Amino acid sequence: MPRYVPLDQAQALPFWRRPVTLLFLMAFAMPIAFSVWLALLNNFVVEAAQFDGADIGLLHAIREIPGFLAVGVIVVIMVMREQVLGLLSLIMLGAATALTAQFPQMTGILVLTFISSVGFHYYETVNQSLQLQWLSKERAPQMLGWLLAAGSVATFLVYFVIMILWEPLGLTYNIVYMVGGGITVAIALFAMFAYPQFEAPTPQLKTFVLRRRYWLYYALQFMSGARRQIFMVFAGFMMVEKFGFEVHELTALYLINLVVNIIVAPLLGRIVAHYGEQKALAFEYVGLVIVFLAYGGVYYFGWGLMVAAVLYVLDHIFFGLALALKTYFQKIADPQDIAPTAAVAFTINHIAAVGLPVPLGLLWLFSPAAVFFLAAGMAATSLALALLIPRHPVPGHETRLPGPRAAPAE
Repeated sequence: MPRYVPLDQAQALPFWRRPVTLLFLMAFAMPIAFSVWLALLNNFVVEAAQFDGADIGLLHAIREIPGFLAVGVIVVIMVMREQVLGLLSLIMLGAATALTAQFPQMTGILVLTFISSVGFHYYETVNQSLQLQWLSKERAPQMLGWLLAAGSVATFLVYFVIMILWEPLGLTYNIVYMVGGGITVAIALFAMFAYPQFEAPTPQLKTFVLRRRYWLYYALQFMSGARRQIFMVFAGFMMVEKFGFEVHELTALYLINLVVNIIVAPLLGRIVAHYGEQKALAFEYVGLVIVFLAYGGVYYFGWGLMVAAVLYVLDHIFFGLALALKTYFQKIADPQDIAPTAAVAFTINHIAAVGLPVPLGLLWLFSPAAVFFLAAGMAATSLALALLIPRHPVPGHETRLPGPRAAPAE
């Protein structure tokens, strides 16, 4: 069996050894460790280290620093293949997750969060690049929807096991973290040795790429990072702090959310393929404006638990349409730009993600509703930007605005 296989020859391999199968395996492996970390996080940090809103903001700011430094992937792929880097990143994520409960103090939690985040963000950067290189433009929307569903299945299994077994077996944070992280490490090691190295037809530029004609993609990535961070940090924290959710109760909410995602995610891919990126993203952002305003209403009007739970599920559905941002870039990008631009985009995505959690954590102490109203404003800004996407974006026609195709920035 040759160690290096061009993509056009990969179809001759057994189905389980093809590039698309590897994408699905990685899409399944990553959420196991990440979902274990996320499902237990709010309860673990409150119980083990007595975190408040400001502390949780600090933790998430530190967690997002590796995302801000994702541009470093460009340096790493000068000496390492993207496929290898992706799998090594999964191993780092899994190992750090497995050790989380061994250090139940603020310093230990912050250090391990940083390490696992390096693995997570470098994996996500490389994974996005490989998806756009290995999937054709015609198949990408549907396949990205199915990959999203595969990740939701893995997350569903994690949450289901936690919800069903947490109380009957008297599970501890340490046991769940060790098992979840260990499974991700095992899958990554298997993929490292079971699959050949796949070679895309277009070699990727191994240099920093910042092109003026991608400006709308960069702007949408920036706003996406700001919005997503508010949801990631504060939506789950609200369920624990305001409504007193226990681990198994919060997990049950995630579980409902995942069942919906497994059903809806493949449909989202078909929606993007049929209606185009502009309409899909506009629909997402209108929905998010309404959801974030309603989150604020939970505090401002005193709406109850059921409203908050429904909003949490709707929030996730709308965020799933973000796959349209990937396919938009795939359509406008020069093929050799995909890897370096994925790294640059992740860094741009995390500028706000690094800067926002701490000040918003402090704002949360005074007015949780104001945090969500701010997020609604960000979603409205994203909507205005999304309306600039053409119905059929291609290189040279990246936005609806008139203007010549720009040369790359040095």
